Amino acid sequence: MVTLKIDGREITADSGKTVLEAARENNIYIPTLCVNEAVAAYGACRLCMVEVTRGNRKRLVASCLYEVAEGLVVDTQTERVVNIRRMVMELLLARCPNSSEVIDMARNLGVDKSRFQPENQDNSCVLCALCTRVCREVVGKSAISLVSRGTDRQVALPFCDDSDACIACGSCVYVCPTNAIKMEDRGDVRIITWPSSAHEFKMKKCASCGSHFAPEKQIAFMMAKSGLEAEKFELCMNCRP
Repeated sequence: MVTLKIDGREITADSGKTVLEAARENNIYIPTLCVNEAVAAYGACRLCMVEVTRGNRKRLVASCLYEVAEGLVVDTQTERVVNIRRMVMELLLARCPNSSEVIDMARNLGVDKSRFQPENQDNSCVLCALCTRVCREVVGKSAISLVSRGTDRQVALPFCDDSDACIACGSCVYVCPTNAIKMEDRGDVRIITWPSSAHEFKMKKCASCGSHFAPEKQIAFMMAKSGLEAEKFELCMNCRP
């Protein structure tokens, strides 16, 4: 255990925890867009920047990556920190001008408009990489990734069109903080729409009730992972004993 101060409050935290984790455990708010407990920290959005003082050195760090330390002093609301967060939100508003999630977060941070030229009006992807990380770290597929550089950077399948690696599990949809990735089950197909493309995946039919309950590729993946026989995957959740 280490003792540190966050916004003047003396708190204790387990060694190895990040400043963001310590703050959250003590109900101290630090905004984030790219953090999810299911995956490792990445430091993409930079909204969680805080000012830390250690000895005679004071600097700005990403709280989702910076570990707590004995005697560390953390300030989450200094002028420098607030200005950085507002600048980030202005950039995100320009990138995703019609994203309700980005607009709401910007307002909460005191930003009503961006001084920068808006980009694609339909874009909602903030490049947080949560989708790519959950696909790689949790699902174990790496079916999508961040491709290109600069203003052309985007989330995409291999070659922006090869869906063979994707099992249509929808994990990327569930972790996306801005609903930039969408999923719809329509009859015997599941449609997943990423910022760069959309693909259909055939659904498995329940042997009992006839409903389509999961993508066939996901079922095949689960069978291979678990080593269970095919009969274990013939029924939907409602029909299983």
